[in-house]
Amino acid sequence: MRLRFRQLQAFHAIVEAGTVTGAAETLGISQPGISNLLAQLERETGLALFERLYGRLVPTPQAELLHREIDTMVRGLDHVTQAVFDLQNKQLGQLQVASQHSISFGFMPKLIAEFSKDKPDMSISFQSQYSSKIQEWVLSGLFEIGVSEMPILYDTLQYYPMQLETRIAMHKDNPLHRHDVLTPEILKDEPFLLMGPDHITHRRLRDVFEEARVPLKGRVHSHLFKNLLAFVKEGMGVAVLDRFGLDFDYDDRFVSRRFAPSITMDMAVITSGTRPLSQLGKEFLELLLNELRPYTVDKQPIVVAR
Repeated sequence: MRLRFRQLQAFHAIVEAGTVTGAAETLGISQPGISNLLAQLERETGLALFERLYGRLVPTPQAELLHREIDTMVRGLDHVTQAVFDLQNKQLGQLQVASQHSISFGFMPKLIAEFSKDKPDMSISFQSQYSSKIQEWVLSGLFEIGVSEMPILYDTLQYYPMQLETRIAMHKDNPLHRHDVLTPEILKDEPFLLMGPDHITHRRLRDVFEEARVPLKGRVHSHLFKNLLAFVKEGMGVAVLDRFGLDFDYDDRFVSRRFAPSITMDMAVITSGTRPLSQLGKEFLELLLNELRPYTVDKQPIVVAR
């Protein structure tokens, strides 16, 4: 079996875009060219990689596994291509940041925009992903700085741990909004919108309700805080969310309240422990740690873990 990188790149682009048209636009080649590369890959591997559903190409389970295996490699080439482009155009540098989803929709774009104001020639590489992938990207050098949920999976990463506050979000018409602080007893009849059972907020919420001897009524399970907040806005229930999504969403259909006992999220800013940061990276890291401090439980400076 002889796999060519261009075949894998086309496959990766189709998974990311969801359509051959989108993949063709991403790679700058024709739609027939993308289809031909995919057909070659399926012949070489003997795998059916996509099913068509409502006009979109849906990856098969085998395709999902293959995508995970090649994702870092393909993005790595994109990263090298961007670096060469920057050097050719004598740009002052590239800011390379990746973050988990909740911080990526409001907090991080605003911070990067502020950082960029006096750096018109700086290019920016920013991605949001799941925490395990972010750690892999920083480890491999695709990104200089990451914001990830704990635990840290690689001992060669340097990290700045922090405990972040969470709050209870509810629809503005929920009568429980009259309480300044909510408890398991007050919320005993409320349907909860929950992250997956392995997520730290789900585990800690479940432990708190069990200790209070109050049943936890799960109604919706999802994998993104932003999804849970969307359900809150529709009046489907209440949710434990970090402040990033709440503070940077200006929809007036929800309110948030403190919860006792407090539920925190363990997160970290991560960098490589084996490669020095660029000057841009050092400057942005200092700004990032300072701006994250108000969101932490103790409001103290965030220092590197020893």
